[in-house]
Amino acid sequence: MTQIGIIGGGNIGEALLAGIVADNESSADAKKIIVADPSQERLDELKDKYGMVTAHEGREAAEGTDILFICVKPNIVPIVLDEVAEVLDSNSQDTIVVSLAAGVTISTMESALPAGTTVVRTMPNTPMLVGKGAIGIAGGRFAEEAQLKTVRDIMSKVGEAVIVKEKELDAVTAVSGSGPAYIFLVVEAMIESAVQLGLARPLAEQLAIANVQGAATMMSQNLAEGGDTPSVLRTKVTSPGGTTAAALRELEESGIRGAFFRAMEACKERSEELGAPKPSASAANGDD
Repeated sequence: MTQIGIIGGGNIGEALLAGIVADNESSADAKKIIVADPSQERLDELKDKYGMVTAHEGREAAEGTDILFICVKPNIVPIVLDEVAEVLDSNSQDTIVVSLAAGVTISTMESALPAGTTVVRTMPNTPMLVGKGAIGIAGGRFAEEAQLKTVRDIMSKVGEAVIVKEKELDAVTAVSGSGPAYIFLVVEAMIESAVQLGLARPLAEQLAIANVQGAATMMSQNLAEGGDTPSVLRTKVTSPGGTTAAALRELEESGIRGAFFRAMEACKERSEELGAPKPSASAANGDD
């Protein structure tokens, strides 16, 4: 089995670990996974659940690994890269470095690591915590097709993983990275509306969530089978002059399409801003 290192034992790191371990038939395979985290309490908790190897230092997770996943907050990534760079340079095999941190560009990572290091950047989302993520994957200059497929196969254990170009990751952020929040907001609005119409809140929550689950399953199955698109599915449940038509008319007249377009455009622009190179201190001070 591939030797895997994971730096960061938080929610995202655990979700990835759980997906990998659950896919393996033998519990011994967990011994090929090492997770590094500064909290001994957290490491003990993870080891009790998954049986993997633990470490306090990121360099320990990087030593001898085939794939190293960096699952820390964006501001911690430069610290991690600096910590593991020397180890990666001395590894006997090429290590694929995979970042799950938003806004940290491939060029930033490549410049901090030994020349020729294979870097892969991903844009996950929170549903990967329940194995239903939507994940964009982009490779750096030295990432080969086979390596990208290897990363995609691993990330597919926690959701739908697709390979894209790095320039597309900001749009991926607008669709899937921030997408769950859009759905949560829509469901929240449905629940509040149902309560105003006289339903008890627990019942309103049950029905609204069930609607989203059912609609998502229908769309997924149709996509997998090459069937109806979401637009066609919507048409099929909208009888002329019926209740659904009346509701959709109100949503359209309220500008729901434009609101989504503007929201996703704003999300993409903000993602671009966060990933843009930061001016150096000398440049900011106007120094030559």
